Amino acid sequence: MGAEKILVTGATGFLGSELVRQLLAQGQSVRVLARKSATFDLLNDVAGQFDVATGDVTDPLSVRDALKDIETVYHAAAFVSFGGQKDAEKLREVNVQGTANVVNSALDQQIKRLVLTSSMAAFGRPTNQREEITEDLLWMPSKLNTRYALSKYDAELEVYRGIAEGLDAVIVNPALIFGIGRLGEGTMKIVHQIKSGKLPVVPWGATNVVDVRDVAAGHLLARKHGRTGERYFLGGENLMWNEIVAHLATAFGVKAPTRRLHPTLSLIAATITETIGTLTGTQPLLTRESARASIGRYRYSTRKAETALGYQTRAFTETATFLATHWPRTP
Repeated sequence: MGAEKILVTGATGFLGSELVRQLLAQGQSVRVLARKSATFDLLNDVAGQFDVATGDVTDPLSVRDALKDIETVYHAAAFVSFGGQKDAEKLREVNVQGTANVVNSALDQQIKRLVLTSSMAAFGRPTNQREEITEDLLWMPSKLNTRYALSKYDAELEVYRGIAEGLDAVIVNPALIFGIGRLGEGTMKIVHQIKSGKLPVVPWGATNVVDVRDVAAGHLLARKHGRTGERYFLGGENLMWNEIVAHLATAFGVKAPTRRLHPTLSLIAATITETIGTLTGTQPLLTRESARASIGRYRYSTRKAETALGYQTRAFTETATFLATHWPRTP
């Protein structure tokens, strides 16, 4: 069987770059959709092994051109923000309209399969935090749902709309992803704070954490084994934040912070920093959305992906060790 012609959106980002790397390792023919301003530093090790289509998911014409002769699309491009109202418009433009543009072009060009990278945030929040969250959780309006979560849920609705119109598509919902990326972006920020001894307090809640390599592999499994219209949670371990911080501190050989920020104080601090950010025109260190996201104690199940896809993950301690041994050197 010859190489499959594949388009990856969001390929210059944290997850997308690892996805490209694994596709190339399989011998696939990869094209990436990237903005003119995009940097390819996360793909330096595979430079020259893929084609580049210049464009943006918010531009329907560039999406259409990028999909020419493509068989499978991995739509991983997204805008992630918990910054409150100020980023609401961009979240809708990139995550919802961008997905609609990809779906429309995929329908027009009759691609074989679309794999949407959604998020565990798109599951919403259960009314009972003791309830294990699965792919079957029904979305319910709640103040605990961030604008980012709503944008990812609505992106899924665009894919379901495409399926109703004849598109073959599956959805994957990654957990909180850790791995080597750009300094100052995503979870690299909190890892850097722990490594540097600058994490002042530990978040109160719990979440599900996973290695970026396992999430990328899960995408490939969903492409191969996923059923049309199904979504699959690509997670790892359910851990309290103090456990996450402790594992990372141990890997880096530093002392873990032990002071925990009570939920009430977290929300008060977020309100203050948001107000300061609004008055000064700067990005607040903590917002009410990010505070609410960090104080919940939610548990997620990976049983469906394990059973249906053959999805497997490594222990978070292994991810932490990998981070410590491969941490980027800075001048």
